[in-house]
Order: sequence, then structure tokens, then C-alpha cells
Amino acid sequence: MPDLGFYHPIVIHFAIGLLAVGVLFRWMSLVSLMGGRAAFAGPAAASLLLLATVAALVAAQSGEDAHVAVEAVPGTAGAVRAHQQWGERTRNLAFVIGGLELLALALRDRAHARRILFASAGLGVVAVLSVLQTGKLGGELVYAHAGGVGIRSGDPEDVARLLLAGLFEQADLDEKAGRAGDAASLLEIAAQRFPADPTVQVRAAEALLEDRHDPAGALELLARPGTTPDEPPLRFRRAWLTADALDALERHVEARIVLERLQTEFPENTRLRGRLARADARPLTDSQP
Repeated sequence: MPDLGFYHPIVIHFAIGLLAVGVLFRWMSLVSLMGGRAAFAGPAAASLLLLATVAALVAAQSGEDAHVAVEAVPGTAGAVRAHQQWGERTRNLAFVIGGLELLALALRDRAHARRILFASAGLGVVAVLSVLQTGKLGGELVYAHAGGVGIRSGDPEDVARLLLAGLFEQADLDEKAGRAGDAASLLEIAAQRFPADPTVQVRAAEALLEDRHDPAGALELLARPGTTPDEPPLRFRRAWLTADALDALERHVEARIVLERLQTEFPENTRLRGRLARADARPLTDSQP
């Protein structure tokens, strides 16, 4: 059997949608039998619930294929098992519902068929609750444990994006917790691993300048080839940090030149105009290295 793990996020949404709408239509059909007008709901419910049964079976198998790589991540085994158990319960409920729907279609005794449809509808409510719990656990597995994110495909670029996201998010948490040094260390790792990413270099340079008080190191990062970003806000931030680092090294003339170049691109920026005005009031002398 082919590996269906890659298709699990796609198939599971079909299973959820088909099951939920199918159960809704089945209850609508039962109301119509008691005097309502939703005659279309019966055939629609049978079709949707049978499709939901097939989708649930495929979703369960694709989940089995997907969890192999996910379980290798430390700390995820328990979350994977919980998600898997609820997925199997949902699959089994969907299978029983599909069987009841087929049995009702095969019966000639309408009264007996109606009782079976009520059983299908009742089990359908339980199945919807089960699929909601399965989805909740699946969401926790993906978003709280990084299960499958960046690792399922085995593509090195996917793993690199996961690493970068983790470094940035942990650095942000460290800064909020007052651990600026730890944040700077993580951002230095990011800068080393992703030397061609201007966003990473600018953020790491900012940490070196503000948290480590290392303007020379910040300038080195900001001067790396390829660190000039395409986005205007990031270009502004890079140039501003470059001027900050130069000022910290008392290389005020060079800082002024950087700011004047920046003003040609952002002539209406009031923050920049104010900084240049303050620079005008200061003697432009550079310290000697």
C-alpha cells in the first residue's frame, strides 16, 4: 500500500466535513419523515455518510503512515497515541454508521428502516463529538508539539524552516522573560545557519547591538553580502541599526552618511529627520580605530 501520510491533512478535512454535514442531513431527513418538507435530505444524507465512511477509513490509514516520522520527535509519543486512539474510534463509528445506512437502503420495511436511520443519526452525533476530540488532539500535536511540521516531507529546506522558526520564537520568549543574553545566543546561531537571509542577519545584529553591546559584531553581520533586503521597512531598519552601531563606535561621520543615504529613500520620515537634526548639532568627528 502506498504511503498516504502526506495526504493526511487533506483527507481528514473531507472526513470531518462529510460526516458533520451527513449527520445534519440525516436528522433533517428524519424530521421530514415526521411531517417536514426536506425530502431531499434522506438521499443526500445516505450519500454523504457513505462518503464519510470511506474518507474516515482513508484518513485513519493516512494517519498511521504519517505518525512514523512524528513519533521520532522527543516528547510526542503520548500525544501521537492519544490522537491515534481517538482517530480509530471515529473511524469505527463511521464504519458502523455506513453499515447502518446500507442496511436501511436494503430493507423494504420502511418502519424498520426508519428505526435503523434513527440509530445512524444517534451514532452520528457521537461520531461528530469523537471527530471534534480527534481534531483537537491533532491540532495540539501539530501546533503544540511541532508534530509533522517541517519533518514529514524529509526535505532539508522544510527542516531548516522549522529550526529557524524555533530559534526566533524561543529568542522572543527569552527576551520577554528578561533573558536577553540567551536570546542573543539563539539569534547568533540563526545568523550562522542562515547567512543569506537578511531578516535573520538584521535581527541578530540588533541583538548584538542592544543586548550584547557589541557594535562591531553587529556591523559585521549588517555588512555581509546579500543582507540588503528588498522590503523597504527592513531596509530602513538595517540602515538605522548600521548608523546606531557606527555611532556606538564613535564613527559619527560614517553614521551621518548612512542616514543621509537613507533620507533619499525615505524623505518624509519624521523620525529620520529628527535624528539628522540632532546629528547636525553634534561635532562630526570620528574616533580613530
